[in-house]
Amino acid sequence: MTQTERALSSFRLSKLLAPADVAETASQNLGDLPEWNLADLYPAPDSAEVKRDLEEGAAEAKRLKETYQGKLSEAAKDGAELARAVKAYEALADRVGRLGSYAGLLYAANQADPERAKFYGDVNEKLTAMWTDLLFLELELNQIDEAVLEAALEHPELSRYRPWFEDLRKEKPYQLSEEIERLFTEKSQTGAGALNRLFNETMSSLKFEVAGHAEPLGLEATLNLMSEQDGKKRQAGAEALAKVFKDNLRLFTLITNTLAKDKEISDRWRGFKDVADSRHLANRVEAPVVDALVKSVHAAYPRLSHRYYKLKAKWLGMDKLAHWDRNAPLPEKPERIIEWPQAREMVLSAYGGFAPEMAGIAEKFFDNRWIDAGVRPGKSPGAFSAATVPSAHPYVLMNYLGKPRDVMTLAHELGHGVHQWLARDQGALLAPTPLTLAETASVFGEMLTFRKLLAETTDAREKKALLAGKTEDMLNTVVRQIAFYTFERKVHEARRQGELTSDQLNEMWLEVQVESLGPAIEFHDGYEVFWTYIPHFIHSPFYVYAYAFGDCLVNSLYGLYQEAHPGFVEKYFDMLKAGGSKHHSEMLAPFGLDARDPEFWNKGLRVIEGMIDELEGMEKTA
Repeated sequence: MTQTERALSSFRLSKLLAPADVAETASQNLGDLPEWNLADLYPAPDSAEVKRDLEEGAAEAKRLKETYQGKLSEAAKDGAELARAVKAYEALADRVGRLGSYAGLLYAANQADPERAKFYGDVNEKLTAMWTDLLFLELELNQIDEAVLEAALEHPELSRYRPWFEDLRKEKPYQLSEEIERLFTEKSQTGAGALNRLFNETMSSLKFEVAGHAEPLGLEATLNLMSEQDGKKRQAGAEALAKVFKDNLRLFTLITNTLAKDKEISDRWRGFKDVADSRHLANRVEAPVVDALVKSVHAAYPRLSHRYYKLKAKWLGMDKLAHWDRNAPLPEKPERIIEWPQAREMVLSAYGGFAPEMAGIAEKFFDNRWIDAGVRPGKSPGAFSAATVPSAHPYVLMNYLGKPRDVMTLAHELGHGVHQWLARDQGALLAPTPLTLAETASVFGEMLTFRKLLAETTDAREKKALLAGKTEDMLNTVVRQIAFYTFERKVHEARRQGELTSDQLNEMWLEVQVESLGPAIEFHDGYEVFWTYIPHFIHSPFYVYAYAFGDCLVNSLYGLYQEAHPGFVEKYFDMLKAGGSKHHSEMLAPFGLDARDPEFWNKGLRVIEGMIDELEGMEKTA
């Protein structure tokens, strides 16, 4: 992915999903659930504004090509002229990003609608044509002599883009000729892009025949059954999922094989050695930092997930948990349904307790219909916050079902929204935040909300249920996502040796699940195909470690906040406002944190370990 595509795609549809293990459904009246108002982007797909921006965007892309292709090295001798080129490029990124965001959000709201799917596909084709015209720009910028560029960057109108140029230089060893880059870009719409769309539309159309239900259920409703109080319902849901996933296994195997091969071809041509190197480059994080994180989490499996699920099996009166029991509620967990107005108040109150400014920004999402919360047929599963473009504002999508976990999801996605809102002043080229830091505000917002709920809970049973629920969420965010990363590594490394069978993929999946979840989990027939529905594997290979990175980072930050670290709130907001303009080492330095130090990761993991200690203490005093 070029720097152009990264900037624009991050504004099109940034699927910053909460860990996608559990979805829930409810039939209760949850209040007036908002449906987002996309008119802030465009009035309608067939509006004159959409047509205008598509036409003017294409014309501007051609103008930039005609004006600057083959001439940027000369233009760089005049800082003001190079600044004009970069500013025009940035303005086009905002316009094109607005189009992509609108098409992506419209499609996410109902992936089963053929008209929306067509509009999404048509817009992406036209945007791809624009990107193709712009390919020369980053390639030529990277050919400018270092001394000439350094002199140009002293110009006041260009100096603010220095971090963008520094990131661009990191891409240089992996860039190809313009002709090949053009081919890669144009072919993406019939290659990886088409397979992503096939996966999305297949998943949104699947129906599951569940024992005890008169009508087939969608994916969200079926996944919900895995968190039901009744064990028979959990088992029925798991068996229905396994049957449909198996029925579609050949398709999902083909999609996985093809995308992995597509990535291998791209990596080989660009010169990436390790299967995850391109992701590390995109995240602006060094491989040894990620390796240290993975190693620390692997070593902590026995102290975290293995120990917790052994405890949970005891709570549920079982020797071992069946795989469908992993997310079962505790026997004494109160059946609490939280209506939407109450959820809003919980999150805003928690945010406001940290910083009124944070609550004020989050409130805009509720007041201005920047949230789509209801569950509907065809709607994208899970949750995300789409940054869109600096000239507009973020949008949040979720499937709100009234459970405490949904409140945590709301807090998580609004954290993303606050982050994206604060970073927008950096502009279209510098606002996008690397995935490793993109989870910072979301997980922090979730932690603020959880701690407030826990502090206000006086009933011992409910307190235990809340603590257990948060522990499970953190295990899903850290242990589970690192296990996903390990699975992806196995898949992509093995795919370099040849096409993988469904059985091979199933075996790899089970191997990492057994290792990460531990001996207290019993995997029944059917679980081996559950890798098929994880969207991260399809949309963003190796994305998942960013969750663990963000969670451990937030655990360390939250510890400093509790210790009243000097100027914490101001430093925290400065970090969010920086967007993608600083390396993670620069972001963490004011807090005295260093991700290269293994103790940094262990400190974050000890927070989860401490929660399990607390739960064990409750068990002993009960």
